[in-house]
Amino acid sequence: FVEYDANFYLYLTTKLRNPHYPPETCVKVNLLNFMATEEGLEDQMLGIVVKEEKPELEKKREALVLEDADNKRQLADIEKAILKMLANSKGNILDDEDLVNSLAKSKVASNQIQQAVQRAVKTNETIMETRKAYK
Repeated sequence: FVEYDANFYLYLTTKLRNPHYPPETCVKVNLLNFMATEEGLEDQMLGIVVKEEKPELEKKREALVLEDADNKRQLADIEKAILKMLANSKGNILDDEDLVNSLAKSKVASNQIQQAVQRAVKTNETIMETRKAYK
């Protein structure tokens, strides 16, 4: 446990024109881009309004962002594992039971992730419709 003052703010700046941060970071911090566009400002304001009016909806949207990032990470890990096994495979790859079993498990995991992504897209559409009501 680390003690901190609730009034403490940390400001970080960068000279990068368009820095990229992982979705996990974007959900936990407020990013301020001085190259503001009308669309970007509108999205930030909608986020603030929805967070005040329907906090559970905004939390759900943030959870979707984190889940999406986790799903992408899992798919990348699966891909790396398959490529590593293929690279280390000796002889006919169809004779390698570990590789075939891993591919089967990877296919199942990939299908589950795809289903989760489809559910997330539908949920996100619902959330965006609700956010549009505040425009």
